[in-house]
Amino acid sequence: MEKRVREIELFVPGRLCLFGEHSDWAGRYTNINSEVVPGRAIVTGIDLGIYAKVSKSDRFEVVSFDEQGNPLTFSCDMNYEELKKNAESGGFFCYMCGVAAYLYDNYKLGGAKIEITDITLPIKKGLSSSAAICVLVARAFNYLYRLHFSTNGEMQIAYRGEMLTSSRCGRLDQACAYGVRPVCMEFNGDDIAVDKLKVGQNLYWVFADLMASKDTKKILAELNKCYPFAQTEKDKRLHRALGERNRELIDRANEAIIVGDMEKIGALMKEAQKMFDEDIAPVCPSELTAPKLHKILADKKVNELSYGGKGVGSQGDGTIQFIAKGKAEQQELVEYLNSIGLQAYAFTIPASNSVRKAIIPLAGFGTRMYPETRFVKKEFLPVIDENNVVKPVIMYLLEELEAVGMEEIILIIGEEEAPEFERIFKAPLSLEHMNKLPEHVRDYELMLDRIGKKIRFAIQRERKGFGHAVYQAREYLHNEPALLLLGDFIYKSNLEIPTMQQTINAYKKSGGKLTVAIRKIPLEDVVHYGILAGTFDDKRDYLMDVSEMAEKPSVEYAKDYLGVKTDKHTTEYYGTFGQYVLTPQVFDILERDIKESEAKNSSEEIQLTTALQEVCQTNGMTGVYVDGESYDVGIPKAYRSTMNEFGKKENS
Repeated sequence: MEKRVREIELFVPGRLCLFGEHSDWAGRYTNINSEVVPGRAIVTGIDLGIYAKVSKSDRFEVVSFDEQGNPLTFSCDMNYEELKKNAESGGFFCYMCGVAAYLYDNYKLGGAKIEITDITLPIKKGLSSSAAICVLVARAFNYLYRLHFSTNGEMQIAYRGEMLTSSRCGRLDQACAYGVRPVCMEFNGDDIAVDKLKVGQNLYWVFADLMASKDTKKILAELNKCYPFAQTEKDKRLHRALGERNRELIDRANEAIIVGDMEKIGALMKEAQKMFDEDIAPVCPSELTAPKLHKILADKKVNELSYGGKGVGSQGDGTIQFIAKGKAEQQELVEYLNSIGLQAYAFTIPASNSVRKAIIPLAGFGTRMYPETRFVKKEFLPVIDENNVVKPVIMYLLEELEAVGMEEIILIIGEEEAPEFERIFKAPLSLEHMNKLPEHVRDYELMLDRIGKKIRFAIQRERKGFGHAVYQAREYLHNEPALLLLGDFIYKSNLEIPTMQQTINAYKKSGGKLTVAIRKIPLEDVVHYGILAGTFDDKRDYLMDVSEMAEKPSVEYAKDYLGVKTDKHTTEYYGTFGQYVLTPQVFDILERDIKESEAKNSSEEIQLTTALQEVCQTNGMTGVYVDGESYDVGIPKAYRSTMNEFGKKENS
C-alpha cells in the first residue's frame, strides 16, 4: 500500500507595528555607537493572514495564485545556488526561495511542497505580507522535519531568508511568528528580545490604506543619514525620539495593553504621532508631512468612533491605524473609511484569557465498544435528542463549540481515518443535493459547512497514550490556551449557559490558570476517574483552588488525601467532567516527556494527567464545578444509559 503523504495545515498572520516604528533599525547602531539607546516596539499579529497545506517533497514546490485567482506554480531542486538565484530575482516566489535557501545552506534539508490555500491578508498595505510568507516557509520546514525551532528561531530564520532577497525588511516584521497577540520587542545591535504581552480585554483595531503614495526607500535613506552619530540638532532630536522617548512611551503602552485600557492606548497613539511629527518627520518632510494621514486623523467622524490613531510602519501617506471604542464602532469606522475612498479592515486583538481553539482527540480504537466500532467509530454513534432528532455524538460537541464562538477546532485522528473525516467536514454537498433538502435540513447543512471551515486535522500516527494524542494539536495552537474535550462524552447544561462556556468563564476568572471542569463522584467510583482535591473559593463557591490531582486512585488513598470538606462538615470527592482549558505549559511538559521517551526508546505511554499534575504544582490549577451533566458513549452500559437519559425534556 502506498504510504500517505504527511500534510500539515498552517496559518501565519500579518503583523502591524502599534508603537515604535523605525526603532528596529535604529537599535542596530548600538554596535557602533554606545550612546544609541536600544530600540523598542510593540508589534502584533492580526487575524488576517496566509493559509497553506505543506508536505515533504523531493524538490521545493509552491502552488499559489495571483490577485485575480489565477494559479501560479514554482518548482526547483533543493539546491542552494538555484534557490539563492531565484531569491535574488525579485520574482513572485523570491521570499519563499530565500528562506528555503537559508535552511538548505545551514541544515541540508530535503524538499517541501507548499500549497497556499487562502490569503486573507491585504498585500502591500504595511502589514508585512512578505514576512508572513517567510515565516510560513520557516515553520513548514520546522514542522515537516521536526527541527524543534522555537518561535524566536522561526522568526530569525525568516529574517535571514528574506535578507537573501532584494528586500531590506525591518527586524520587527517577522513578529507575525508569534501569532495573533502583541509582543514587545527590543533591538540591541544584532540581538532581539521578545516579551509576549498579556491583553486585559479585547482591543478593536482598524487599519486602512490611505490610497495615496509614499517613497519608503527615501524615508529610510534620509533617516539613516542621522546615524550612527548625531551631528546636528535635528539628528539629536531623532535619536531621542527613537531612543529614550520611545522607550518611555512604550512602557506606558505596555501597561495600558496589559490592563486593557483602550482610552489610554488611544491617547498614547495620539502622543506617539505628535512626537513623530515634531521630531522625526522634519528629517524627511517631503514624505513624512503626510497631508492625507493628518486629514483623516483630524476627521470628526473618525474621532467620534475611535480613541486615537496614528500612522503605520515607515509612516507617511501609506497606511493608518485606529483603536475603536468598541466592536460596533469598529465596524462603523470601517464602513465610514471605505465610504470616503480608503480601503479599511478590522481586526481584534483578543484578550489573553480568551479561548479561541478547541481540541477533540478521536484517534482511539474504541475497543470497549467493539464490535460496533469495527463498523462505526464511536464519535459517529447515534444519540437521540429531546426533539427526537438523531445525530452522531461528534455533532453534539461541534454544535456546542459553535454556540460558544469557538474559532478553530482541532480533531486528532488516525492517519487511515483522514479521508472519511475530509468527506464529512470538508466536502460540501452539491448544489443539486442542497436544493432537494427540506429547509430546516438545508440550514443544518449550512451550519455543517460553517463548522467545517473551522476544523483542522492533526494526525496521530502512533498511539502512545492520551498525552501523546493531545500533543499532536500543538502545531495549531501557537502558544494559545485551548479547550480540550473528550470525544466519548456529550454534555447538557442545567443553566442557560452551555457547559463549555462555564468552563471557559472559569478559566477567565482564574487569571489564565490551567482549568479543569469537575463534578461530584461517589467514593466507591473514584477508581474510574481523575480526582481533584483543594479548597473552594469563599465568594465563588464553584471555583476550586486545586492542590492535588490523582488519576484513578484507590478508595483508601482518596479517603486519606483527596476528600474535600464542605461547610456541612461532610466530605465530597470531585472527578473530572471531561472538559479542560489547557495552557501552553502543558504542551511544554508533554514535549519534554515525549523527547525523553524517544531518547530511552521507551514503550511507556505519555499521559496527560502527569503533565497536568506538574502544572498544578508549579503554576496552579483551577477546578470549576460545572452545573450540568456529562453522558458517556464510550462504554456499552453507559451508552445505554445515555440513550435513555439524554433525550429527556428536562434533566433530573
